[in-house]
Amino acid sequence: ITVNAVHNQKQLVGSSNPAKTRDLSEIDPNAMAKNKYTPPEEKNAQFWYDLANEEIAKRVNLPQADKRKAKNVIMFLGDGMSLTTVAAARILKGQLKGNTGEEDSLSFEKFPHTGLSRTYCSNAQVPDSACTATAYLCGVKTNIVALGITAAVNFNNCSGSEDPANHVSSIAAWAQAADKSTGIVTTTTLTHASPSGAYAHTTNRFFESDTDIVTYGEGQNDPAYCTDIATQLITQEPGKNFDVMLGGGMGKFLPKSMEDKFGTQGERSDGVNLLSKWQSLHPNGVLAYNRNQLLNVKAKKGHKLIGLFNSGVMDFHKMADASQKPTLEEMTQKAIEVASQNENGYFLFIEGGLVDYGNHFNVPQLGLDEVLELSKAVQKAVDMTNPNETLIVVTSDHAHPLSISGYPGRGTDILGLNQHDTDVNGVKYATLNYAVGMEQYLDENGQRVDLTEKIKEPFFQYPSYIDGLIGVHSGDDVGIFATGPQSHLFSGMMQQSTIPHLMAYAACIGDGPTLCD
Repeated sequence: ITVNAVHNQKQLVGSSNPAKTRDLSEIDPNAMAKNKYTPPEEKNAQFWYDLANEEIAKRVNLPQADKRKAKNVIMFLGDGMSLTTVAAARILKGQLKGNTGEEDSLSFEKFPHTGLSRTYCSNAQVPDSACTATAYLCGVKTNIVALGITAAVNFNNCSGSEDPANHVSSIAAWAQAADKSTGIVTTTTLTHASPSGAYAHTTNRFFESDTDIVTYGEGQNDPAYCTDIATQLITQEPGKNFDVMLGGGMGKFLPKSMEDKFGTQGERSDGVNLLSKWQSLHPNGVLAYNRNQLLNVKAKKGHKLIGLFNSGVMDFHKMADASQKPTLEEMTQKAIEVASQNENGYFLFIEGGLVDYGNHFNVPQLGLDEVLELSKAVQKAVDMTNPNETLIVVTSDHAHPLSISGYPGRGTDILGLNQHDTDVNGVKYATLNYAVGMEQYLDENGQRVDLTEKIKEPFFQYPSYIDGLIGVHSGDDVGIFATGPQSHLFSGMMQQSTIPHLMAYAACIGDGPTLCD
């Protein structure tokens, strides 16, 4: 399985051509963003600010037992971590211990407060990771594929996304305005949709480098007039102020004339080495490219850190070279060490981004393992921080149509066949199934085949009902799990765009209502 092949624009967005094909080069790379209606009132950021203020007021008007202010805020995201994915990962965790599994818990499932997040975006019933990142980091819902801008900007309209009047700021910027440290950690790339929500303003999440603007701009966008995401991270606020940035994606920062540390050609066409530019802006800054370098970094006040551990997205944990690639838990530990040097506190965004990739591949063996890695990272954060000072929020951006089906008995292998039921033809079926995917496992008569042996293969693609080029997202609500100061506010049902406003309320940052008012 090639991780880099999962989530480029062509594979994610689907085809506007109904003809069945396995040739991903024939997909319209921008189909996801086209021909979708946006309610006019939702194009104004104030609509979402007002809605968030209503949801905050509803919560703070209840009896308040917790008066603690959050000095630090850590937001964890399991990308594509549906509630079914959480449940399956919990069962797998228990079964790996030799138990039945259903009774086990992930670290964040032990948090005292839980809620549900509504994930739709301004023009999308089922969202992507860009419009959702704008919601849970900037507090405003926007159009699908867009980052850090209002829904007033049409798809691939560079002039609109460059106009500051259309920009919405993130909780990372709010934290910086309060003199807090900030940082992003991800198992994808630093310019991927989720972490980019903390700093970028762009009409198209796939404009990660200047070359990508030409590739995905449909001939109407020029890199000279449209700032790519990598450039925004290194040269513009709030990205250029981040104290720590850990993940993959080195190629987006280097020119094509250079090889990166992993033997891969850089991707930039403008000849700019953004890592050299970052180093010149931060002479005391440290760059790390492998696990040992990262673990040996000594956190010092005022010394910033970039860690880039792959040319593209990082490897699945189960497939990574453990001697070279840090785990999410290790990156989390280092990020907290660096950010903790600031006596004013910090905001960190930490993403387990490959949960989504495992689900897109219809390979839950990999996706569920990524949830277990996220769970370890969350536990590390809990262990390293003071619960009276640090608010920790764990959530997801969107769901995937993964089901746990039938009536399997307790302890049934969550990655195996349901041993207690069959289809109408007497053939056992997998406990885990997807709605849309690449394999239906039908014989020449359209009947399901026996998967008893095939399901044991290490990268077995699980069955799906609808034949698709790749697995898709779903529109389910996703979970929110919170602990620490003001964590009780994250209970109940809320708009995804309310999440950063609640974190800001707890930390007394930003321009909205706060605990300190």
